[in-house]
Amino acid sequence: MTYKLDKNYEEKVYAGVLGKIIGVFLGRPFEGWSYERIMKELGPINYYVNEKLDFPLPVSDDDITGTFTFLRAFRECNFEKNITAKDIGKTWLNNIIEDKTILWWGGKGHSAEDTAFQNLKQGVDAPDSGSIKTNGKVIAEQIGAQIFIDGWAMVAPGDPERAVHYAKLAASVSHDGEAIYGAQVVAALESMAFVESDLAKLVEQAKKFIPDNSVIFRLISDIQEWRSGNLGWEQAREKIAENYGYDKYLGNCHMVPNHALIIMALLFGDDDFQKTMMIVNTAGWDTDCNSGNVGCILGIKNGIEGLKSGPDYLSPINDILYCPSASGGETLTDALTETYKIINTTRKINGLEENLPKNGSRFHFDIKESTQGWRTRIGNNFCETKISNVEYKSSLGERGLKIAYKNLSEDLTSEVYVETFFS
Repeated sequence: MTYKLDKNYEEKVYAGVLGKIIGVFLGRPFEGWSYERIMKELGPINYYVNEKLDFPLPVSDDDITGTFTFLRAFRECNFEKNITAKDIGKTWLNNIIEDKTILWWGGKGHSAEDTAFQNLKQGVDAPDSGSIKTNGKVIAEQIGAQIFIDGWAMVAPGDPERAVHYAKLAASVSHDGEAIYGAQVVAALESMAFVESDLAKLVEQAKKFIPDNSVIFRLISDIQEWRSGNLGWEQAREKIAENYGYDKYLGNCHMVPNHALIIMALLFGDDDFQKTMMIVNTAGWDTDCNSGNVGCILGIKNGIEGLKSGPDYLSPINDILYCPSASGGETLTDALTETYKIINTTRKINGLEENLPKNGSRFHFDIKESTQGWRTRIGNNFCETKISNVEYKSSLGERGLKIAYKNLSEDLTSEVYVETFFS
């Protein structure tokens, strides 16, 4: 391992996790909408629209749950670096509650993940569980291979070959063909984003990890060509719809059209988080999945400050995320907790000791901006209270959660709390 697993790495992983969450929550309320419907009913997506559509934030989502749950395969295999697709398939069986958690339960022969799960249950191990031979080309090439892939890249920082290898193993549990290639490109982008700041270079290098006769390779090359000309992203989207649209790639949600929107947003977004997220969400189709991958890529590349360059995406999320699985105690979690699971997975598969801030405390706030789901009580009987992550050096660490309140009195209380149960 040549990449240094220092504080910079930890902050980039945290920013990647936050970017993933932001992206998913941005796109979730209008998931599946077309570009035309989005423009008609919402206009360009420049911020969360959950209140406009009466949609909760945060919310449980398969994109988030699968991303952070399936990486438990390393833990369940004693952090064996040379993990197999079969091992990852067993992690699916260990952590998924049928018809209830993680996956879209659309039925065998319709949902790629449900189909793969049924295969695994029946003793068909990965990668056969997700193969074209077992399930047919249409099912095997749906988008799910891409949406769960981010964690496998973050445990291989600056090592795209290994990230691409892990991506193939993880994706093959439920997918095959072009879906594998799309997942590998995303993983390569994220792994290289730890060390490369030029998006055009990232995209060019990432496509070299997949066959040059694949559809994914061709569409990336097309979008690169369109970006080099005088087209705007709207015109590029039209070309994607014309050449790689849902009418040509069938199923509930195919990899190819949606992967094209990810590449388009990255190349036309001018390395600006808000603009890039606006493009990928306004473009439509599988918005939460596409936006989540894009958010993670930019989070890793540009760090926490890159997420803060525009409007406040962080406060409404407040670090909260949900991972409902067979491990109930890990359901109500937060971005920092999941970040350190990734960090320590990376460390352990490379033969290093775990990093346990503040001696393993559940709440440690060890990376700037983290709040770990703590919030203030608001109402007529509560005074104005604000929380923030600040430098606070002690014998245990260097950061803490600051609680500031005004006008505390017998009639006005200051209250700060964190949820401990999820229902």
